[in-house]
Amino acid sequence: MSGNTFGTLFAVTNFGESHGPAIGCVIDGCPPGLRLAEADIQPDLDRRRPGTSRHVTQRNEPDAVQILSGVYEGRTTGTPIALLIQNTDQRSKDYGAIAQQFRPGHADYTYWKKYGIRDPRGGGRSSARLTAPMVAAGAVAKKWLFEQYGTVFRGCMAQIGELEIPFASWDHVDQNPFFAPIADVAPLEAYMDALRKAGDSCGARIRVTASRVPVGLGEPLFDKLDADIAYAMMGINAVKGVEIGAGFASVAQRGTRHGDSIGPGGRFESNNAGGVLGGISTGQDLEVSIAIKPTSSIISPRRSVDIHDQPVEVVTKGRHDPCVGIRATPIAEAMLALVVMEHALRHRAQCGDVERARRREAGGTATEHEGPQSSFL
Repeated sequence: MSGNTFGTLFAVTNFGESHGPAIGCVIDGCPPGLRLAEADIQPDLDRRRPGTSRHVTQRNEPDAVQILSGVYEGRTTGTPIALLIQNTDQRSKDYGAIAQQFRPGHADYTYWKKYGIRDPRGGGRSSARLTAPMVAAGAVAKKWLFEQYGTVFRGCMAQIGELEIPFASWDHVDQNPFFAPIADVAPLEAYMDALRKAGDSCGARIRVTASRVPVGLGEPLFDKLDADIAYAMMGINAVKGVEIGAGFASVAQRGTRHGDSIGPGGRFESNNAGGVLGGISTGQDLEVSIAIKPTSSIISPRRSVDIHDQPVEVVTKGRHDPCVGIRATPIAEAMLALVVMEHALRHRAQCGDVERARRREAGGTATEHEGPQSSFL
């Protein structure tokens, strides 16, 4: 099976199945000398892991990460970093009834048609559990980018089902199980409790940002920064739409409003572009929103077929998130970090001489408009 590696210069190869012994990834291309320990990775995994509230799957996985290689005496060596996460709470019997059936909305049908064989336990290779290794790899990228450029990644839930969530403060995001930027999440809890009782599910909209992004990331044609961001976000399970900056709202905007005016020192007056112009980062915050579909695993019966193409009624039992978007925020942050990491390494390799020339022209120091976030040296 191909398609298990994300990135080229910072290549993350993902492995494992939802109910196999373990899942994990191998990171190839991490620069040497980065201080790295499990404690740098575990907090992001804890934010994503299941069983953290009554509103998500009750599968009780500690998601404890182990670094198996690529680190010596607390620093990365430049060799492949192998990260392992043991699966400890599988309940494969929950999926016995659907081994011969295709769940509507899932990858069961297409996976079986393509490969002729599938692991039905929790979705196997198609499971959202395989986002955990990407969160781990993203934590490594986040640390390197913060130490080099001060780049910070944040995300929050902007809508759950029909409920739009106004933005109040980033301070609220880590204080509730929804990653909601508001203090009072009682209406969200009531909404989810009613949804669970009805045996149904809902979608969500997640906002993710990156601040202090270096100017100049991305290419003007096929490797645009925003194109790679969209590619990464669509690689997350259940994502059905991606917006950069104003996104679809730009359809109704006039050019006089949408174009972000630029002032002295490279200071933009707005950010409808979402931090990317012509496929290249502007130094503004990257602004990304993703749409996540309703969870396909629900207990309400639905029509489908089995492997013999006979009509069946499918009821999906087991432990599932009524809204997979609730735990998607750290995943979206990680994928954005992996894209920025890839482009930062590429730019440093390709355009390092450009930065040196600018410094020489400025008398040996960075110019005021460049600032520390645009230095790749």
